[in-house]
Parts: sequence; C-alpha cells; structure tokens
Amino acid sequence: MSTDPIRIARKRGGEVDVEGPVDELAAKILDRAGFIFRPTLRGVWIRLHFDTGQERENHKATYAAQMLSAAGYHVDLDPNLLPAAGHSAPVNWWPPRIGAAMTAQPAPNSIQRPRR
Repeated sequence: MSTDPIRIARKRGGEVDVEGPVDELAAKILDRAGFIFRPTLRGVWIRLHFDTGQERENHKATYAAQMLSAAGYHVDLDPNLLPAAGHSAPVNWWPPRIGAAMTAQPAPNSIQRPRR
C-alpha cells in the first residue's frame, strides 16, 4: 500500500474525481461508493456521475473517504465536500489499521462479564 494519499476533490469544472495510488481494493471501495472508471490516454479517470447534484456528490465522496480510511488508506478529502454532506469531522485524521496491533477493548459503560 502506498504512503501517498488518495485525493478526492471537486475540480474547476464541478466534477468530483479521484487521483492518487488506487490499487485493486481501493478501486472496489470507490466502485461501491458510486465512482465510475473511464479509460483515458493517460490511464483511468475515476469520477462520480455528472448529473447527481452537489449534495449527493458530497455524500458519496465523504462515504468513499470514510470507507477508504477504515480500510487503512490515507485519504485527502476536499474540505468543500465535507460540510454539505453533514459531517463535521474530517476523515483524514483516522489512524491506519495496517500493521498496528489491535487489541480488544471493552466498550465504554459496558458490563464486564466474568470469564469462565
């Protein structure tokens, strides 16, 4: 997995597209979030459909960024896509899960049951 961020941004023409190191897993996540892949002479153009409206585009872009972050990718989400989607916290701060030792922690205010 690359250390370079996957960038999701609204461009000057109004389209929302993705740039950066997109591997097979990231491509599946973006496809699940509603992004489409179009071949170009330079590679693949990853973008949202043009006719979905800004609010829906913002929601899909934020959803994609959250899923990518949860999968351990470093995501650079355009701040203009975040507020309109109803999210107040950026997704960029989420720590990557790759390579970190995960230990089970009890949920806050949960009942601890004795082990048998």
